[in-house]
Amino acid sequence: MLKRTVVCRDVTEEKLSEKVVVNGWVQGKRNLGGLLFFDIRDRSGIVQVVFDPDKVSEEKFKLARSVKTESVVGISGTVQKRVSENPNLKTGKVEIIVEDMEIFSMSEDLPFNPFSDQETDETVRLKYRYRDLRKPEVRKVFELRAKIANSIRQFLISEGFIETETPYLTKSTPEGARDFLVPSRLNRGKFYALPQSPQLFKQILMVGGFEKYFQFARCFRDEDLRQDRQPEFTQIDMEMSFVEQEDILSLTERMFKKVFSEVMGEEIKIPFERMRYSEAMRRFGSDKPDLRYGMEIHDLTESFKNSASNLIRKNVENGNKVLALFLEGGAELSRKEVENLKERVKQEGLEGFIDIKIKNYELKSSFAKFISEEEKRAMFSVANDNSLAMLFLTDPKKGFELVGRVRMILAKKFGLIPKNVWKFLWITDFPFFSFNEEEGRYEAEHHPFTMPNPEDLEKLETDKDNVRAIAYDLVLNGNELGGGSIRIHNPELQKRVFKAIGLSEEDAEKKFGFLLKALKLGAPPHGGIAFGFDRIVWLLSGANSLRDVIAFPKTTSGISPLTDAPSEVSESQLEELGIEVKKKNE
Repeated sequence: MLKRTVVCRDVTEEKLSEKVVVNGWVQGKRNLGGLLFFDIRDRSGIVQVVFDPDKVSEEKFKLARSVKTESVVGISGTVQKRVSENPNLKTGKVEIIVEDMEIFSMSEDLPFNPFSDQETDETVRLKYRYRDLRKPEVRKVFELRAKIANSIRQFLISEGFIETETPYLTKSTPEGARDFLVPSRLNRGKFYALPQSPQLFKQILMVGGFEKYFQFARCFRDEDLRQDRQPEFTQIDMEMSFVEQEDILSLTERMFKKVFSEVMGEEIKIPFERMRYSEAMRRFGSDKPDLRYGMEIHDLTESFKNSASNLIRKNVENGNKVLALFLEGGAELSRKEVENLKERVKQEGLEGFIDIKIKNYELKSSFAKFISEEEKRAMFSVANDNSLAMLFLTDPKKGFELVGRVRMILAKKFGLIPKNVWKFLWITDFPFFSFNEEEGRYEAEHHPFTMPNPEDLEKLETDKDNVRAIAYDLVLNGNELGGGSIRIHNPELQKRVFKAIGLSEEDAEKKFGFLLKALKLGAPPHGGIAFGFDRIVWLLSGANSLRDVIAFPKTTSGISPLTDAPSEVSESQLEELGIEVKKKNE
């Protein structure tokens, strides 16, 4: 075997006149004036090699002519200066004059060329994922991923954390998405579940006295997929004993500061900005607001309650809100452009908006005659000149969220989002409960092991809408990176919470008995946080989708084109498990 002595990137002028061996893929080949030129690529870079019929055997020259691109070869030869330099390559001043070649693997015709500019269907790319992974820009994402993981791991270990693995085969405790179930051959009729998160195990590790735990945990959720969601994903999971919320937030900030400094070469400021959930929803209509741009939501209901407009006044009398967005520069939009915006807004579930242009602090609109001086002052107190005022008459429960979506649509449409800016934000004081309208019951907003705010414990059974959780999410540029909470360590309080979400004592014992037993045997105060590792890499790499930062992702229908998973299994395998597959119409 022609075993390499140097990687392609290092074949530079320092190696002139030296005999070297490189291994790699044939990225391109050219036949010029009787000479054959190959571009040999390995992970480090590209180097040009030259087959001269006067300096290599006839057999080797003939073999070289038959080599197809993306074949894998070993090349032995002497480094010399290139006649025609390539300033785009680190190795562009030299080339290797071939003396010997070994073909390790001859490639067939390519299903697609990963190095061409031609668009390739994503399913085809995923079916031949190994070809896509050869592209330097794709591989750089995974090099970045490895650097981020290493930086986080070093930080947590330096802070006294113990890296520990938790089981993949566990008990089904469906409280969020659907579980992936795994039938047990040895215990027929029973099933394991793949973990949606290591939540219960990391709490038990705290009961076990670990005090500080972390892992890069694989998590599994059987849910509908989107651009930023996969059925299996990686989570940076951590838990700590004898801590309060501030301890966890502070540690997280220091961790991200280290990652950005070491990996991105950027210094970010800590502490991060903090905002209560109620304030985020009121100002931005989102629990993960993007702070890179303004255009906040303004509630003008009080100022417009006595409006001369019957439309506005009656909406307010019926309990609706008057919510406003002000688009800077929007006063220059044409009537057609404004009408097109209204049609786009309707797609979000709103009934359009009342449009008023503000020019030289004068209102330009057929609606202006209904605007009183008091209402005008209210608008001018929050709007800049040359803006388009959009007044939304909407339901108070869903209105802020719907207008928040419009805010994001406008920001993207009109290019309001600055690039190369990192805006971190903590969201705190989440509601403890959310109401499931389909099932007609209250459920835990995060999960039922979250500590309710001690100030709200008396409301736990009687006023669920106003119970706050000691829970927190970290947001970056409008994306939730992760979240966590202080956990319940008192078994009696845990039982109260289970009861409050409609779990009977029998159901609670059946699903979570092992946790309740652990809490009764000396559980320290504890809390933690978990981050979507794939999402962090996605944002920091600037990749197009979450699939681009996962080596072997699934499609939006949960299929792996590479392996054709999921697939049918044999009748004998089903028989061993005691399982019968029913047809869809049975």
